Amino acid sequence: MIIKSLDPRISRAQISDEPGMEQELKPLEHFETYEVFHQKKRGTHHQHVGTVHAPNPEMALLFGKEQYGRRGVCVNIWVARTTDIFASDYDDDDIFSTTPDKQYREASPYKVMDRINAYKAKQGS
Repeated sequence: MIIKSLDPRISRAQISDEPGMEQELKPLEHFETYEVFHQKKRGTHHQHVGTVHAPNPEMALLFGKEQYGRRGVCVNIWVARTTDIFASDYDDDDIFSTTPDKQYREASPYKVMDRINAYKAKQGS
């Protein structure tokens, strides 16, 4: 029996659900999921903005640009296969146990930006 699906790509592939009748899909008959990251301004970090489904990275880049880069300001887009992303498990939280000891590496306690912005405002007026 052929699998019936709301997804036309599945129906078009004529996949059988009988045991032993597995069928290999050809390229472009199925899409992969890609994670999309974009950069709003040169020199800033790329931020994850969503996912797209595409047959290859080039199309994923195009779909990502159309989906996430056309509404707001965007200067660069990255795409990465979702299957290529490797993440830590929440059970492995002990790998972050030394993080609180490294606060000296952060510049967040220094409130210099307020003084810089005040100086710029004074110079502008």
